[in-house]
Amino acid sequence: MIPLYEPRTSPAVAAERTNSLAGQFIFDDQVHFVRDDYQGERILRLAKYASEHWNPDMLKDAGLTLARYKFDNFLKEIYLDSDTKVALLSGAPFDNPAAWFLSNDQIKLANQTVNTIAGSKRLLFHSLFTPAQPGWMEEVDRCIAEVKPNSWKGYTIGDPLQPQTTKYPWRLDDEKLVYPFYDKAVKAGITTVCIHKGLLPKDYETVIPGGAWKYANVDDLPKAAKDWPQINFVIYHSALRAFLEEPDSELAEFEKSGYIRWVSDLASIPEKSGVSNVYADIGTSFAISAVSNPRFCAAMMGTLIKGLGHDHVFWGTDSVWYGSPQWQIEAFRRLEIPEDIQKKHGFAALGPADGTVKSAIFGYNAARFYKLDLRAELPSMHEDGIARLKAAYLEDGSAPSNTAYGFVARPT
Repeated sequence: MIPLYEPRTSPAVAAERTNSLAGQFIFDDQVHFVRDDYQGERILRLAKYASEHWNPDMLKDAGLTLARYKFDNFLKEIYLDSDTKVALLSGAPFDNPAAWFLSNDQIKLANQTVNTIAGSKRLLFHSLFTPAQPGWMEEVDRCIAEVKPNSWKGYTIGDPLQPQTTKYPWRLDDEKLVYPFYDKAVKAGITTVCIHKGLLPKDYETVIPGGAWKYANVDDLPKAAKDWPQINFVIYHSALRAFLEEPDSELAEFEKSGYIRWVSDLASIPEKSGVSNVYADIGTSFAISAVSNPRFCAAMMGTLIKGLGHDHVFWGTDSVWYGSPQWQIEAFRRLEIPEDIQKKHGFAALGPADGTVKSAIFGYNAARFYKLDLRAELPSMHEDGIARLKAAYLEDGSAPSNTAYGFVARPT
């Protein structure tokens, strides 16, 4: 069997390997922070869970307060504490607009702020769209005219933190409600639509009444993708059904049937529907499984790559919810699909950390997708404002907060 993680015998060996890959191009297509006046401390449950199950030292620096989710710490953890070179800032639309992490205008302002600090294109961004909410189409028109996002972000489940009571779930294939939005997006040339799917509680069928949980699966995607070949549908979290709990039961199901709930459904769409405009982001789904059950993580990656192609899978981490993305970067660099899973399911190996497959997923896919000219952009990233900030930060002896926790073998 190919080991799930390459052996590390000491922190020094781990540091040497990490430093050798520090220049790798990494484009994180899902990052977050919250506005300065945000008061929703419920979101800290994510940090608490992550620190208990995946990344035990993530609370060491900022602690368990909302400060760890605000801009200053975001800038530090994404750009100074990790190898991330470019990120895509996202948000989440709750039924109550006052509860949003960031408004569309605040997301745009963050984009301008980071890129001004850098003097280069380090942060791209979404605008949120909210079908059926009051004034939603007028906001789409305003974003097209004034905000000019790189792509769109929507939640078919409605309110992702209150799916039990949300008033605004919707389907991707709703011709009356959503197709007019697609038409506007195509005419505006903003044709990437990123959709939150999956991530429901273990007892989702009873906790979310009336079958509303079905808005989080992908049965609405085949028709929409077929009807709108001009739209690129990027399914966030790869539609993995599980949220937070360790995916042992999901692995047991895969071992028995080769099926991963909703991930396999997503991966089968290109072959079944004859489309090529369906993509997967692995944010949170990778975090859920990389530490707690790396065999399941490998099975998930194999399923996505076999069905969609490695050129249709994007790197995302949902940082800073779970701390700096570096621990996830290190995990993916070491992950391999065990030989028995490769042989049984026809999966190809992931290969080296800087090999073709991992390099594409880490960044080249998204760079191509968002039309970044890396020959022009990469040289400036090595000496721009953020590069200088990082060099000074490391020179001052400020230790990165989440370099490789959980993966370095203790000396014997």
